[in-house]
Amino acid sequence: MGGFLSSNNCRPSETFQIPQSESCKRQKTSSSFWDDKPRLIPNLPDEISLEILARVPRICYLNVKAVSRSWKAAVTSSEIYKVRKELGTTEEWLYILTKNQGDRIYWHALDPISKRWQKLPPIPDVTSEDEYKIGIPGFRTWNVVGSTIRIADAVRGWLGKRDGSDQNPFCGCAIGAVDGCIYMLGGFSKASAMKTVWKYDPVLNSWNEVNPMSVGRAYCKTGVLNNKLFVVGGVSRGRGGLTPLQSAEVFDPQTGLWSEVPSMPFSKAQVLPTAFLADLLKPIATGLTSYRGKLYVPQSLYCWPFFVDVGGEVYDPETNAWVDMPTGMGEGWPAKQAGTKLSVIVDGDLYALDPSSSLESAKIKVYNYQDDSWKVVEGGDVPIRDFAESESPYLLAGLLGKLHVITKDGNHNIAVMQAGKQNDMMVSESGEGTSEPRETYGQNIWNVIASRNFGSTELMSCQNLDI
Repeated sequence: MGGFLSSNNCRPSETFQIPQSESCKRQKTSSSFWDDKPRLIPNLPDEISLEILARVPRICYLNVKAVSRSWKAAVTSSEIYKVRKELGTTEEWLYILTKNQGDRIYWHALDPISKRWQKLPPIPDVTSEDEYKIGIPGFRTWNVVGSTIRIADAVRGWLGKRDGSDQNPFCGCAIGAVDGCIYMLGGFSKASAMKTVWKYDPVLNSWNEVNPMSVGRAYCKTGVLNNKLFVVGGVSRGRGGLTPLQSAEVFDPQTGLWSEVPSMPFSKAQVLPTAFLADLLKPIATGLTSYRGKLYVPQSLYCWPFFVDVGGEVYDPETNAWVDMPTGMGEGWPAKQAGTKLSVIVDGDLYALDPSSSLESAKIKVYNYQDDSWKVVEGGDVPIRDFAESESPYLLAGLLGKLHVITKDGNHNIAVMQAGKQNDMMVSESGEGTSEPRETYGQNIWNVIASRNFGSTELMSCQNLDI
């Protein structure tokens, strides 16, 4: 076994000290789990063996499962991941969702330490009972508006020809991650906006369906606050086609239940000067981030192909109410195609990527809470190729405490770029002990930490899990 644990694909084990109280607690909880099971390692208590396996990198667990049935049971149990947290051996992986030319979607996981990729099991096929012909008008309209459906698809819809997108039950789905699991929510199946929610459990390496949302949604936005998954906005299908949603709801992974959240007021959309504009421009949530203990939702008014920024709204869980977003934050929040506003929190700071500078590069911006403004990161130009042709040219991630951009390189490989910096971010003390970003990075160098050719695929979304 010693030879296996020191294989080339695994990191050397480290020695950790565990408080005696924690060890005793685990022995009590573990005893029932391992009753009537063969010893993991002969002549060793299973509690000690479990600590040994908990130090093995997750990338090795596929091989570990092949050693014996007891080892497979150990590394697919929740118990070993509790031990990993106690030992401080959890690992943060990046999960990337892609779509091929046939509109089939695939998940890929990256271990940033070993630089190895793993393909996740496919999501079970889900189809709607509604007939495609019932919802052609509303569905083809959103084909044009959606950031992941080409305009050519809409043209085929106008001509009455069916294409692969009507067979993809996850068109327009939302992605979220909470409590160590990934969730895929809603989306279109043929003509209908779905309520269904699928959960990926990395411990079991499998997908299963959980309680559905209260409302069918497509292109909704997700965010995590207080270890709960919030879902806001999106669109649903009504008699007149697709209707933007103001409603919001929250999922508690501990209970598996959904509960209502007050609807977004869309207050800026209520003060349009004419009834004509109010009928023409539809309000929609274009982003969502959990920042400083609240949910920040940038919003836009759209009438294809135009998107007009109207600031946004902020949900405060303590008051259970919405208020207007700070003016500078809403007006300066960078947007990519179809008005989508991506952002990521790294070390407590809010970052976004502004693609408007050129077709070959983009700039990183950081939000300054103190003076309600966005600052350009010096030396933070990000190389983004084929921006004009790509439907989803980049994704943002906060991985291992650093800013990452996922995009395609010159060879059309999916590349994960990490922001390396010579100096730590400069901060200034202000207010009541709060620290705010001031100058941003020093000379910023983007390093490609991993890349892989997945063929003719498009980026859709990404999440990271630390387990």
